[in-house]
Amino acid sequence: QVQLAESGGGLVQSGGSVRLSCAASGFTFSTAVMRWYRQAPGKEREFVARISSDGGTRSYADFVKGRFTISRDNAKRAVYLQMDSLKPEDSAVYYCAVLTDRYYWGQGTQVTVSS
Repeated sequence: QVQLAESGGGLVQSGGSVRLSCAASGFTFSTAVMRWYRQAPGKEREFVARISSDGGTRSYADFVKGRFTISRDNAKRAVYLQMDSLKPEDSAVYYCAVLTDRYYWGQGTQVTVSS
């Protein structure tokens, strides 16, 4: 079955960097579009970034453009989110996601940015 496992979150100071990883299994990773979402307390889950199956096309939410970079390694079945210039408002649980027959989500990884 589809499994997604995020890692790499933690506590970081404002202006700092964090790199999230998502390990995928149970589907054909090399042909799948991968996405990152986040959810802050009391808020709805929101789109952060997506990357095409070959990594050639990437798109971002406006609030992370120029600060976050999504990438993938199809040989390792992994997708990454490099987060730079972090702000306190970036604090959230970050999820990777894939759409096959339906959306699948990982368990999420907490990122907390202190001011």
